[in-house]
Amino acid sequence: MAAPSEHVGLGGPRSPARPEPPPTRFHQVHGANIRMDPSGTRATRVESFAHGVCFSREPLAPGQVFLVEIEEKELGWCGHLRLGLTALDPASLAAVPEFSLPDLVSLGHSWVFAITRHHNRVPREGQPEAEAAVPSGPQALLVEPYLRIEQFRIPRDRLVGRSRPGLYSHLLDQLYEQNVLPPTARRSRLGVLFCPREDGTADMHIIINGEDMGPSARGLPAAQPLYAVVDVFASTKSVRLVQLEYGLPSLQTLCRLVIQKRVVHRLAIDVLHLPKGLKDFCKYE
Repeated sequence: MAAPSEHVGLGGPRSPARPEPPPTRFHQVHGANIRMDPSGTRATRVESFAHGVCFSREPLAPGQVFLVEIEEKELGWCGHLRLGLTALDPASLAAVPEFSLPDLVSLGHSWVFAITRHHNRVPREGQPEAEAAVPSGPQALLVEPYLRIEQFRIPRDRLVGRSRPGLYSHLLDQLYEQNVLPPTARRSRLGVLFCPREDGTADMHIIINGEDMGPSARGLPAAQPLYAVVDVFASTKSVRLVQLEYGLPSLQTLCRLVIQKRVVHRLAIDVLHLPKGLKDFCKYE
């Protein structure tokens, strides 16, 4: 499978001969409490808080993001979504483990990160932990159309989850005005990918709403097939896959970036003389 991004800078060209990776799908092997929709793009835990482990249908290519959006939450449970990678072929498992942590990880060749409402960022080599905990400013999500992770650049736009606005959202909720969701909130988007290194290993990165959380695991076997792991755990009840385009941003995306930079808040988009489809795209997608 071809890599979806080249080893280039943010402004570098992308070879048109390099094909897009195929659409992501969930594997037919999954936890006992998971119900998959016919397209293999939506996973819902229908009972309990466990047995919600899912896998990607195919191994990921280097730099390819397996991206999910939280669709439903369930109150009463402690814990949230878990993401990671495994070198184990899901089809070879005698039984899908009840939990990704610690059960799947204890089988070996698996690396899983538990998402929390806060403190998901991992310090880079030589970076103080306090500095790593400070997120980048919200304007970076609007100004810079690409997310750079090691040698890969990824169009940022579809990586970012957006809340549905309420009548007074722009007055009461600063997060609404900045268009940034908490990691565990409904409509948040979370992804996992791996980046090969020169020594033959790879780093695993977690992306939350368009921001790289840093290398959450190192030393992965880059030469082995690596499948994405999504554990629909506890308060996370349902997730859907979000497909990415790895080429240049579309004209629609560029228009949205310009519009968003010039409005006070998303409700102001309603008064613009624009097609309804474009207004909805600017506010919600």
